[in-house]
Amino acid sequence: MLDDIRALGGNDAADDRCFAAAAKFSDINLALYRAYAQPFVRALANPPTAEWVQKLHPLRITYELFSDANPMMAMLKPMTAWVHEHRSAAAPDNPFIVWQENISKQIIAALNAWRDARDHLAEQMFFTIYGSPGLQAALGIDPASTQPLRRAAKDPWHQELLRTRLADLKALMPVGGLNAAAVRALVYVGKYRGAVDERGFEIVRRLRSEPSIAPRLSLTEFKALLRDQFYLLLIDQEAALAAIPKMLPDDAAARQRMLDIIKRVLTACGPLDGEDQVRLARITRLFQSDDAAAGAENVIALSLMKTEIQSKAS
Repeated sequence: MLDDIRALGGNDAADDRCFAAAAKFSDINLALYRAYAQPFVRALANPPTAEWVQKLHPLRITYELFSDANPMMAMLKPMTAWVHEHRSAAAPDNPFIVWQENISKQIIAALNAWRDARDHLAEQMFFTIYGSPGLQAALGIDPASTQPLRRAAKDPWHQELLRTRLADLKALMPVGGLNAAAVRALVYVGKYRGAVDERGFEIVRRLRSEPSIAPRLSLTEFKALLRDQFYLLLIDQEAALAAIPKMLPDDAAARQRMLDIIKRVLTACGPLDGEDQVRLARITRLFQSDDAAAGAENVIALSLMKTEIQSKAS
């Protein structure tokens, strides 16, 4: 879908009129809502009602039904533990394996077909409704105009916010100490897959369970640390990797222990292969490098890291 949009190179005048009509229609609906419906909604709304509306959201209910909040799910924990201990791999020629693969392919094909049909229908409905000359004229848009409509200028405040955020992140390149270096290394090795799979979730779970990595950070703070390391690699991967030796202590034994933890976490769901092995080998060289000696200014205690994360979150 994004490749198709990029191939177009931009919208023509007819498409711009459709989008302008949709924007104008949305503004009119918003004004009507604020004038006539919003006062009643505010009068009827209160914190308990809002809380129940939030709890009864269909997506939230589906998660809650299969979480620890549902007492009926308590029986699943011992059952899953028993299955995990007693499971065994099926034979490659097992007919159920072939059946499973065929059903999986059919489900994927059906979902792809449904997605394409849904997107095509939504696109056709959009252009049919907002491409109507009568509707465009009623909204003050000339349906016969061939001039490209004026585009919104870039928000200078947003650009300034991006520059400030980038500067803050780049300042974190050489700091954070051994724990931040370990998280950065794990993100770098796992980032190659480009998707969230069971191994990615297992990496996060094992990482949080390791007492040597961010033991006093809450889940929210740990997510912020993980997100910052991901952004650093996204902004300038080579600079972020080159800064890892500066974040490591002089103690070679401590570096090796952390490297062993990284390898244990990464292989939690099985051995690495392909590009993952190449990336892990690079991390190993960085942790065992003779340049892996950091001054006190590059080592931030976890308590200070926690304070920094909280200040960013606020």
